[in-house]
Amino acid sequence: MLSGIRTQPFQSGRGPLSPGSRAGLGAALALLALVSAMELADGPTAHYIALMVTAPMLAAALGSWRVVLGVGVLATAIGGSFALAEQTLSLVSAVNVAGVALATGIAGAVAAVRQRQSEKIAELSRLASVAQQAVLRPLGPQVGTLAVAARYISSTARAEIGGDLYEAMDTPYGVRMIIGDVRGKGLDAVRLASIVLGSYRHVAYERADLRAVVTDLDRAVARNVGDEDFVTAALVEERGGTLTIVNCGHPPPLLLRRGAVIPLEPPAPAPPLGFMPVVRPRVERLEPGDRLLLFTDGLGEARRDGEFFPTADRAWRLLGHGTVADGLASLETALVEWVHGRLDDDIALFLMEYTGPRSEVTAAVPSWEVGAAES
Repeated sequence: MLSGIRTQPFQSGRGPLSPGSRAGLGAALALLALVSAMELADGPTAHYIALMVTAPMLAAALGSWRVVLGVGVLATAIGGSFALAEQTLSLVSAVNVAGVALATGIAGAVAAVRQRQSEKIAELSRLASVAQQAVLRPLGPQVGTLAVAARYISSTARAEIGGDLYEAMDTPYGVRMIIGDVRGKGLDAVRLASIVLGSYRHVAYERADLRAVVTDLDRAVARNVGDEDFVTAALVEERGGTLTIVNCGHPPPLLLRRGAVIPLEPPAPAPPLGFMPVVRPRVERLEPGDRLLLFTDGLGEARRDGEFFPTADRAWRLLGHGTVADGLASLETALVEWVHGRLDDDIALFLMEYTGPRSEVTAAVPSWEVGAAES
């Protein structure tokens, strides 16, 4: 969920400079060089010392407070040298040098405050990312009779975390999968996603009917959300080559079969979890080699210049080759290229392939029991 957070903390000043500090230092030094050249070309009387105040201010916009102070000290020293080079030190030049020194102190304080805030935000984002990754455990490459892979694509438009979720388990009732999307973002969304997944990991082993699983999840959501909060979800069960899907306000999965892409729309619409959904299952018979793509609505909303990403049109070319992990990697690459690297919402992707019926494996008889087995 937050595996792609791109917030980069500012360096504390020890060790290599951060890119921001390097940029601020370079811009400030270039400005000092320009003002110094103007002052030298103007003659013995200093007229441009006051312009040097912009150097520490410019550094404060990007660099650390240590970089700002270094630039400010250099600007003050250069300004002072120009003031002392005058035949008679004027009051205006002295005031200008003092102004550069004062501006350096102010800029350093501003940079220190900004740096602390940036480091706190980066740390909170990192902790949120760790929490989110703990909620979404790694999946694959095989669950029961299915080859599976999952990917989480974080939004690059804003460094926020979302509540997209997925899970797959081999239960006594077959391989059961869920994909869902919590309304909203932030730690509250991650908390609700963890509640849904925690409940699902329990009831998926206890309830024989997916509709009963939906009922239990709906109660868990209703106990932990406000009036306007909800979770869209699609629950899938594969058992003996039969696919059963129940959909609670979620984008329908896409079935990929022999070059065709088939949206598995539910028999009747149902509201999300939290609104007491009454679901009707959709049942499909699988063929070996069939693939099923589950995704959250961030994929359907991805667009550039008002044109949505053509998921259904390109799904087979992107997802129908190699392993399921290869397919998801191709889809992510094509998607990021389509939106020029800017997504408005996080996206969870889950791809499974039905490899055929489960083979019956006979346990080997230990060599010392061969005689007993034959008697």
